[in-house]
Amino acid sequence: MSTAVTPQKVQDRIIEAIVSFGPEPEDVKPEARFEDLDVDSLDLAELAQIAEDEFGVKIESSDVEGLKTVGDAIELVSARAS
Repeated sequence: MSTAVTPQKVQDRIIEAIVSFGPEPEDVKPEARFEDLDVDSLDLAELAQIAEDEFGVKIESSDVEGLKTVGDAIELVSARAS
């Protein structure tokens, strides 16, 4: 079994985590804004922890502040995981 971190794997896990915060799965798309999904800073801090635990990616609070969309989070984690 491959343990390589692929962009698709990152995207799937990020979306899964965001859905667990409350938004409807069909609303969680790369272009969706966290504000529109009612995902707050505490949710994003939890998302950063998930990225660190699962992909070994360190995300600082200053990084989180710059995330506006689901796609931003996917790109950040993918870039640091590779």
